[in-house]
Amino acid sequence: MADGQQQYITPETKAKLEEELQNLIDHRPVVAAEINERREEGDLKENAGYDAAREMQDQEEARIKKISEILANSTTERSAVVEGVANVGCVVHVYYNGDESDKETFLIGTRAAASDNKDLETYSEQSPLGAAILGASEGETREYTAPNGRTISVTIESAAPYDSIKAATPRQS
Repeated sequence: MADGQQQYITPETKAKLEEELQNLIDHRPVVAAEINERREEGDLKENAGYDAAREMQDQEEARIKKISEILANSTTERSAVVEGVANVGCVVHVYYNGDESDKETFLIGTRAAASDNKDLETYSEQSPLGAAILGASEGETREYTAPNGRTISVTIESAAPYDSIKAATPRQS
C-alpha cells in the first residue's frame, strides 16, 4: 500500500487466501512436469500443449504474487478500525437521499477483504460510494456522483468493525 498502512481483511478471507496460496505452491511441480513433458514433444514453435502449460504457469505465478502481496499488506486486527467511523473493515448501515426507508448495509473494503457472508455486499473504498463516505462519522451525510451521473446523498446510520457473527444483522432503529 502506498502509505504503509495495512488493509483490513476478515479472518475468513485470510484463511481462504492462505489455503489458495498453499494449493498454488503445491501445484508448481505438477505444472513444471507438464511443461517438461510438452517440451519433449518436439518443436516448441507449434506446440499448443507447451504454450498452454506455460500460460498456466504464468497465470498461477501471477496469482501467487498477488495473494502474497495481499497477505503481506493486510491485517485481521480490528484495533485500527474505529467504532462509529466509516473506514475500511467496517460494516456500514446507510440510507440514501434523506429517505430512512431506503437503507443498505455493506462492508467497506476490497474484494480481497470481502467476507464469506453472501448477504453482505462489499464496496471498495475507491468506488464512488466508498470514497465519499470514508472517514464519515455516524449521522454525517455526504454526497457522491453515481456512475449514471446522478448526485446521491448518503447518511451514515452506523459504522462498526466487521464481526462475522453480527455483520448481516441490520441495526434496529
